[in-house]
Amino acid sequence: MTTIALLGTGLLGEAIGCRLLHRGVTLRVWNRSAEKCEPLLKQGAALIENLAGAAKGCQAVITVLRDGPVSAEVIAQLGDLDAVCCLPMGTMGISESRQLELQVQAQQGVYLEAPVLGSKPEALKGTLLVMAGGSAEVLQQQLPLLRLLSEAPKWMGATGSAAASKLALNQLIASLTHGYSLALRLVQASGLEVESFMEVLRPSALYAPTVDKKLERMLTHDFTNPNFSTALMRKDLQLFVREAGLAGLNAEALAGLVELLTRAEGTPLDAADYSALHALTAGSLL
Repeated sequence: MTTIALLGTGLLGEAIGCRLLHRGVTLRVWNRSAEKCEPLLKQGAALIENLAGAAKGCQAVITVLRDGPVSAEVIAQLGDLDAVCCLPMGTMGISESRQLELQVQAQQGVYLEAPVLGSKPEALKGTLLVMAGGSAEVLQQQLPLLRLLSEAPKWMGATGSAAASKLALNQLIASLTHGYSLALRLVQASGLEVESFMEVLRPSALYAPTVDKKLERMLTHDFTNPNFSTALMRKDLQLFVREAGLAGLNAEALAGLVELLTRAEGTPLDAADYSALHALTAGSLL
C-alpha cells in the first residue's frame, strides 16, 4: 500500500488528504497547527509529530503550504530524504521552485513541482488540474499518485514552468474577478437588470464560467465558506507582480488591484472567499 506524507492541512490540503485516504493511501499528516490535522486523523491518517525523518518509508511527500519560503523551511526539517520525491502543490515563485529543487536534491531527494488549479470540491472528486514541472521521467514515476487527484496531470516542462503556469492562472482569476465585479457594479448603478446583462454576456466570447460561479455571492454579499481566500489571492497576485518584474515585464496595471486587495487586510474580508473583492469595488467596505 502506498504511503504518503502530507505537509499542510488547510482547506486544500485537507481535501487532498481526504481524497487520498478514500483511495486507499496510507497517509501521514503534519500541520504547524496540529489541530487542523484532526479531521484527517479521524479518517485514519497518522500524525507526524516530528518532521525529522518523517519522509522515511514514504513514496512521496506532498506539501500544500503557503508559499515557497515556508515550503523550503518545512522540507528542510525532514532531513535526509533518501530518494523520496517531494511534490509541492502550493503556489510559489518560479525562482523559488527552482531553488527548492536544488535544496531537495541536496537533501538526497527527488523533486517534481505539481501546483494545482482547483480547490476543495475538485480535490475531493479527484478532478484537480495538476501541472507538473521537472523531469519527465520523475513524472512518469509519480503518475499513479497524481492520477488519484487529477484525471489528466499535465507535464509543462522543466522546473519553473508549472510554477509560471499557476501564477499566470491565478493572476487571471484575480483580474477576471475584478473586471466582472466592476461590470456588475456599473450595470446595477445604471438600473439595468442583472439578468438582462447576463443574457447578453453568457453567449458572448467574453463569458467565463467563474462569472456565474460567483454571481450569487456578489449579489447577496455572502462570502462565507471560502475555497480560496482574499488573502491568498492577494499573496499570489503580489507574487505574480514580483515575478513579472524579474522577467522584465510591465505589470504596472496590476498595482491598483494589489492596492485594492490590501484594503481587506485586518477585516473579515481577508479570510472570506476571494469574491469578497466585490465588496471592495463598492468604494467602501460593506
